[in-house]
Amino acid sequence: MKRLSRVYETVVNRNPGEKEFHQAVREVLESLEPVAERYPEFDKAGIFDRIVEPERQIIFRVPWVDDNGVVHVNRGFRVQFNSAIGPYKGGIRFHPSVNLGIIKFLGFEQIFKNALTTLPMGGGKGGSDFDPKGKSEGEIMRFCQSFMLELARHVGPDTDVPAGDIGVGAREIGYMFGMYKKIRNSFTGVLTGKGLDYGGSLVRTQATGYGLCYFMEEALNAKGRSFKGSTVVISGSGNVAIYAAEKAMQMGAKVVAMSDSNGFVYDRDGIKLDTVKRIKEVERGRIREYLKYHPDAQYSENSRDIWKIPCDIALPCATQNELDAEGAKALVNNGCFAVGEGANMPSTLEAIDIFLNNKIIFGPAKAANAGGVATSGLEMTQNSMRLSWSFEEVDAKLKDIMRSIYRNASETAKEFDNPDNLLMGANIAGFMKVARAMLAQGII
Repeated sequence: MKRLSRVYETVVNRNPGEKEFHQAVREVLESLEPVAERYPEFDKAGIFDRIVEPERQIIFRVPWVDDNGVVHVNRGFRVQFNSAIGPYKGGIRFHPSVNLGIIKFLGFEQIFKNALTTLPMGGGKGGSDFDPKGKSEGEIMRFCQSFMLELARHVGPDTDVPAGDIGVGAREIGYMFGMYKKIRNSFTGVLTGKGLDYGGSLVRTQATGYGLCYFMEEALNAKGRSFKGSTVVISGSGNVAIYAAEKAMQMGAKVVAMSDSNGFVYDRDGIKLDTVKRIKEVERGRIREYLKYHPDAQYSENSRDIWKIPCDIALPCATQNELDAEGAKALVNNGCFAVGEGANMPSTLEAIDIFLNNKIIFGPAKAANAGGVATSGLEMTQNSMRLSWSFEEVDAKLKDIMRSIYRNASETAKEFDNPDNLLMGANIAGFMKVARAMLAQGII
């Protein structure tokens, strides 16, 4: 990183302690070195300096009252990173680990991910250090209402359109949407991931997991591989992981392991997805309870050891930096030939280097997991048009978008003389769309 090292050093000095944000910026800037050399007008216009600095960072207090009448105070965030190609778009995450650095890393990634979908969406992200786990329905509702009481003044269908993320599903979106509607006296598509009864889109629940498999199948086919007959390991057991497993199975793969933050289960005969759905979506339990229904399966309490299970394809779908160098080496040594990122930045920089050096088919998150935001964009379109598309229509559009993202990343990688590096291809392709728009709009 020669030309852009100055930009990276500024980011580190200006944002001390925000290691996830530093990591995300470094990964992108390393890919953009040949762009800086080929297009000096971007540097002259300060594009690289501007794109790593959010347009707006909002931090606010979120007071709420629990069922016992005790007042609690959490912190809320919304980072509106870049609006060069459309209104800010990105999820809201409720988790104790949330801080400004994590929200900035997620918002930065969202710029390029949204650009790759070809839909007119800028990059943003939000959240709170509130933990929905163990809270009653009333407590979650009151928190969401308090959160939206402040957020409402900063978002809108043509300004910033949030969605769900970790800890924020249809329930939380519903409570926030209801509060926004009451405050603004306006029924608009200000949030995506809404219920089907009030403007939501079919396939949105499945979109990130399905899209991951659509992208990876294109990447696999290009190398003469396929999900069919392959053994797959998937970390996580939330929305993304469940529907990645469902689609991988539909494509002929055998998924043998899934996890949560406490541990993972291994079922050599193939994970029974109906059981995982019952545990996670109905009972809201832990993955270890899988053994109650299938006692022949094995459970381990170290989630990271899931990568030691031999597999052909690994799909990290849990959280950032869950797959480190040790896990990457284990995958390579056990014959894994493809890794597709379903979570945001789940692989460390060291792990990515191992994959690329060993010619592993690597689907980077900003490309491979763009199906969720792509379908959110389709939900925005349906809201604007006041209509609903069928499951088959949305699924077909999602598949076309994911195939297009693969082709764009692949062709861009070839254009910059690194044909097997989909990470570089995705970073450059996403950046070029945003950079051209920023250049056209002047220094603002």
